[in-house]
Amino acid sequence: MSQEPLSHSPDLKRLRDEGYFVQIRGGFLLLRDVPYVDANKRVRTGMLISSLALAGEVAQRPDTHVVYFDGDYPCTADGVPIAQISHQSAEMNLGNGIAAKHSFSSKPDAGYRDYYEKMTTYAAILCGPATVLRPGVTPRTFAGPEPGDDNEVFNYTETASDRAGVGALTERLVGEKLLIIGLGGTGSYILDLTAKTPAREIRLIDGDEFLQHNAFRAPGAPSLDELRDAPKKVDYYKAIYSRMHRGIIAHSVDIGADNLHLLEGVTFAFLCLDGGAPKRHVIEWLEARNVPFIDVGMGLELVDGSLGGILRVTASTPAKRDHVRKGRISFAGGHEEDDLYASNIQVADLNALNATLAVIKWKKIRGFYRDLEQEHHCTYTTDGNLIINGDFANAVPTT
Repeated sequence: MSQEPLSHSPDLKRLRDEGYFVQIRGGFLLLRDVPYVDANKRVRTGMLISSLALAGEVAQRPDTHVVYFDGDYPCTADGVPIAQISHQSAEMNLGNGIAAKHSFSSKPDAGYRDYYEKMTTYAAILCGPATVLRPGVTPRTFAGPEPGDDNEVFNYTETASDRAGVGALTERLVGEKLLIIGLGGTGSYILDLTAKTPAREIRLIDGDEFLQHNAFRAPGAPSLDELRDAPKKVDYYKAIYSRMHRGIIAHSVDIGADNLHLLEGVTFAFLCLDGGAPKRHVIEWLEARNVPFIDVGMGLELVDGSLGGILRVTASTPAKRDHVRKGRISFAGGHEEDDLYASNIQVADLNALNATLAVIKWKKIRGFYRDLEQEHHCTYTTDGNLIINGDFANAVPTT
């Protein structure tokens, strides 16, 4: 992780300058090599871990007074546990390769002003007994700074997962190489949601231009000057989401049998394109390589002065693929009258919902969300607000 917050935050810089071995990993601030006494009255070292509140690359006031600790429970010089700071003891996987065995609670009346005060307070509580047994021992080791991590996918520290305590779950999405074919309404919202995940790469394929009608069913708000330029969709979106995510790759082409090599290396695909030969070629290519994918569809009709219809999310994984050619995904041309999902009516809120259902299903497949039924087909009907699951990978769906 970049050390920019250490340089730009006076409290973090002070910790480093005074010799504390501090690192930033994910959304956590680590203080390493903190001396403490264990139950056998031995002096050992452990690591204090705090969630890190950032605004850009600048640390804010600590959002909690609690810290985690990787080490045995700290004791007095007599080997008696320091009960005053006891909070919780359990094996805790915090994500980002960080684990802890205990959490401590010691809160000043006004809370901690900054991370310097917070981390040095806890370090002093733990180190005090150690100095009794080994005079001169200190957490101020003047260790070198942590080298930068060139593999980081975000341009700034992602603190949301660790703040919410789901960093270990988020790691299940690390390394994913996503493919989004079709950056219309639904595909653009899929990009918006996946760009906030640690997927290693998000590959975009779409040959169309971003025009004025696209602006009204896409995330964000383009300027009039941007619309006048008529940029390619993939270039427009890459420019936006590369501000946050480093792994956005744009291919401004229409996918077809002659350029399927653009799919090489993907680990999961979102298909947001009309039916027809290109979709068939893509699906056959993905299936042949055991790549899981999700196909989305939307069919709306204007009847008696109001809109109604169905959104569809169909998943295909190595655990279940037979339903794809049993009517769940149409390979007919995109505007066949008998294709339920061929209507060209699209509304931003339903595009966003269709994308959200698709991304949730991807996260269920990857184990981020609980997936009891392992459904591979889902429809949402606007009239009645009804969601129906089908095509279960389990022989008997859980009820």
